[in-house]
Amino acid sequence: MKPVFSLALLVAAGLSAQNDAQRGIVQRITVHGKGLEGNLEGDSPDRDVAVYLPPGYNSTAERRYPVVYLLHGFTDDVDHWWGIKPHFVNVPEVANKALAAGVTDMIVVMPDAFTRYQGSMYSNSVTTGDWEDYVAKELVEYVDSHYRTIAYASGRGLAGHSMGGYGAIRIGMKHPGIYSSLYLMSPCCMAVGSIHPNPRAEAIHNPADVATLDFFTKAMFASAAAWSPNPKNPPFFLDLPYQNGEMQPRIIAKWEANAPLTMIDQTIWALRQYTAIGMDVGTKDQIIGGTVATLDRILNDYGIRHIYQTYEGDHINRVAERLEKNVLPFFAANLK
Repeated sequence: MKPVFSLALLVAAGLSAQNDAQRGIVQRITVHGKGLEGNLEGDSPDRDVAVYLPPGYNSTAERRYPVVYLLHGFTDDVDHWWGIKPHFVNVPEVANKALAAGVTDMIVVMPDAFTRYQGSMYSNSVTTGDWEDYVAKELVEYVDSHYRTIAYASGRGLAGHSMGGYGAIRIGMKHPGIYSSLYLMSPCCMAVGSIHPNPRAEAIHNPADVATLDFFTKAMFASAAAWSPNPKNPPFFLDLPYQNGEMQPRIIAKWEANAPLTMIDQTIWALRQYTAIGMDVGTKDQIIGGTVATLDRILNDYGIRHIYQTYEGDHINRVAERLEKNVLPFFAANLK
């Protein structure tokens, strides 16, 4: 029995080594944002960034890799998306599965965009900081200078879920030539839609109390910080779209100007430059589903080739599955 026991140990050790060889390398780094300095929310400009390096990265010193920049949603952060805290997705596990199934090796990068108001909206604002430029310029420059990337648009993709999907289409429209492919997972905030007075929001007088609010009231503050900042309106340094229960048309106009479906006719020239555009949305994600369908129609009207898929589920269903089987293979097929 002794030789059998030893053989079993050798087999187990071999399987463990094989499993380790199939797993990517996870790093947590800090990337400073010059454009985030002095933001009126008081958030640190030194941002946590998670990086997934494919298996073999350290053993293939000459090889360069495409990069997928992945943006998380509102109230989310790197800890939730990277498996530190239980969530509906674990990016390193998803990437390991996708690569093991034959998807081309790639680097995946996610900046932590959790702010005082729980989400940056990936927009430029004196209140939140210049998040749009941070993602499109400063983060890309840092990653290209510290990792073996394919440092051209053909080797970069941008994707995101919910607020991150909004960030992907917004940044994609405004910064063509940085990425060659875009993928939007259930992108929020494509259109302003109906905004109703929210007495609870107007009753808040301390920024620290925003964390105690319900999801949609928090989102009201985050959106206002990004799209209607006001450096002369402390302590929040923003203008809500209503005051004393009355809608404020000037503020609504600012929000509307930041909606991708409003911007799209003036940015079609930018979207034409992408090699590939993909998007998906759940059949039960009714409000967002309608705006994604509108984006699909507009792209068709302009003759821009793209992928549009629906799946059975709501806003946060099957995120890990979609990332593994749709999003990462999409970039593997379209990035250099």
